[in-house]
Parts: sequence; C-alpha cells; structure tokens
Amino acid sequence: MSTSAVAIVGAAETDEIGVLPDHSSLRLHVEGARNAVADAGLRMTDIDGIAGVSGCPGPVQVAHALGITPRWIDGTDVGGASFLLHVRHAVAAIRAGHATTVLITHGESGRSRVGEPPFQHPPSSPNAQFEAPYGVLGPPTIFTIPLVRYMKEFGLSPEQLASVAVAQRKWAARNPRAMFREPITVEDVLNSRMISYPLHLLECCLVTDGGGALVITTAERAADLPQPPVYILGSGETFESPLISQMQDFTTSAAFSRSSAAAFTEAGIAHRDVDHLMIYDAFAHVPIYGLEDMGFVGRGEAGAFIFEGNTEPGGQLPLNTNGGGLSYTHTGMYGMFLIQESVRQLRGQAAAQVPDVEISVAQGNGGMFMAAGTLVLGNHAP
Repeated sequence: MSTSAVAIVGAAETDEIGVLPDHSSLRLHVEGARNAVADAGLRMTDIDGIAGVSGCPGPVQVAHALGITPRWIDGTDVGGASFLLHVRHAVAAIRAGHATTVLITHGESGRSRVGEPPFQHPPSSPNAQFEAPYGVLGPPTIFTIPLVRYMKEFGLSPEQLASVAVAQRKWAARNPRAMFREPITVEDVLNSRMISYPLHLLECCLVTDGGGALVITTAERAADLPQPPVYILGSGETFESPLISQMQDFTTSAAFSRSSAAAFTEAGIAHRDVDHLMIYDAFAHVPIYGLEDMGFVGRGEAGAFIFEGNTEPGGQLPLNTNGGGLSYTHTGMYGMFLIQESVRQLRGQAAAQVPDVEISVAQGNGGMFMAAGTLVLGNHAP
C-alpha cells in the first residue's frame, strides 16, 4: 500500500431526505456531519480539516456549529460538482500535512427553502447581462439548449431520452430511501407534462431537502477504523464556461472529457476496469453526455446504449444505482449523493447492490456544463 494513500472512512446522509420543512440548511449540514463522523468511528474532536460550499452556511459556520476549529478550510463552490473537488483537495491537504482528518459536508433545503438565499445571478454577472435578456433564466431553459442541438446532430429520439428516466427508476424501485419508486415506462415519461422542450417532467430532477457528509483520512489510520476504507485512486477537475452559449460544442462537455481523462490517468485504469458508474443527472440527457465524453461509448451512441438496457439492473454498466437525481433525491447540488452511493457500492452496503464492485467512478457536473469533477474510487489500496 502506498504511504500516500488516502481513503474515505466515513460516509452518511441525513436521517431523512425528501421534504423536510422543519430542517434548516445548517441543521442538515450538522446532521449529516454527525452521522458521517459516527460512521467513521471517530469523534468530532478528531476533525482538523473541513470543506463545504461557501455561502450560507459555509464551512466556517458549519465548523462553529459543530464546535470544532479545523486548521484547514476549503470553501470551493462550482455548483453541484463541488463535493468531488472537495475530496480531491482533501487528498492534497492530507498528503501535504495540512490536515490529517477532513470532514466534507453538504446540507440544502432545496425544496422547503429554510435558511436558503434566493437563487439569482447578480445583475453584473455575465449570465444576467448576456443570456437572461433572451429568456435563459434557469436550469430547464439553459440545459435544453445543448440537448436540442445534440438531438439534431445525432438523431437522439425522444424514446431514447425518456429511457434514461425509466432505467434509473428501476434502480430506485430497489432503494427504500428513494423519493420516487413506482415503475414507469417510456410512454409515462413522454406523457408527463412538458417543462421546457424537449424535457418532460419525468426527465427533470427532483427538488428535495437533504444532505450528507464524508470523512477522509490516511490509509494507515483507516486500517484501525470500523468501516471498509474506500480509496481515492484518481481525480480530476476543470471547467469550460459559465455561459451555456460559450460551450465549444453543444454536443459535448469539454469539462467532462478533461476531468475524467485526468482521473483515469492518475488511477491507471481503463474503462473496462470500471464496475459501477455514477453520473450527475440533473436532467435526463446529462448521463448521455457523460457516457460519451468519458469514453464509455462512441459519439452519438449513448442514447441507444441506455435504451437497450445496458445501464439498468442486470446491464453491463450499472449506472446511477441509487435512482439518481431523477428518482432518488436532488437538493440542488447533487454531487454529494453521487459519492455516497459509490461508497456504499464499494463497501457492499448499497440498497441495490451490484455484485463484485471493486472500482466505482463518480462524474460530477457543476452549473449547466460549466464545471466538472471526477473521482475514481476503489476498495483495494493503490
């Protein structure tokens, strides 16, 4: 085992996820943090590093609420992919000696809006100046722009797009914590209310309350803790543009490609080595982009790959096995829940457990194809 190996030793979500009007965002952070530290078999006083998205509450507020004073703080905020970047940064901090045990927290009252600031771009921001005047105001109207172009270029059918939601609902049906568990068909998806062409209601993510946290430390220390360690084998982070209109190519995410390539190179793995995959799915087309941009299938092939059942239970590439943002939960920033499910699968503790998972990859999206983070996780030390 490498002397620089770092592992996730604690991983837990809030006691409940869904609609929690009596939980503030700070309470969700604190609850997830306490659950993760307990899962790791540690005490809060063992934590000397903390990370979380800056804002209200940020990591300083969360640390204060927990009664700790870490010597390393990371408030990186690139949207929903932030937590994957926090893991990457925590690894670097531990290897550099800036911290020994890092807590990463997330809590978001996405549905009930208890303690949450209003979502809006500042008037001086590029988004407010150059896109909002044309009616591009929120995720459904922003994210549909590249999707329409992709459908035109590659012939992605409405049925293939709808099959993403169907496949993930099959996983959610096996997960008691999933918000939506009832089986759906392609016809159900296409008959659901149109939100923003071509996306129907069932092709859009949930809006929920919830949170979770991770504890990261050295592999040497992990050997003395109760949970099976999940090793961080590789990671990547990058961005493309804060403006959807400035993507290099509407049919591909350059950020997905670059971050995943970096993570795979660091981990020294090939696509055939991946047993389990989590791809951020704020909307149904994002896993399609992820499969192609990460190199699991060729350009224009992901829609058919999912439609043919390859990502659902029993398929060759299990994808979004908790039900994803479309059926499990989506608080607004979903990246924490990607990592949580990867950890559960690698520990053999998932509700919809995939047999013999040794390597899991989590691909995060920030903003609307703005930024990306990738983690390669494994249950064997590097």
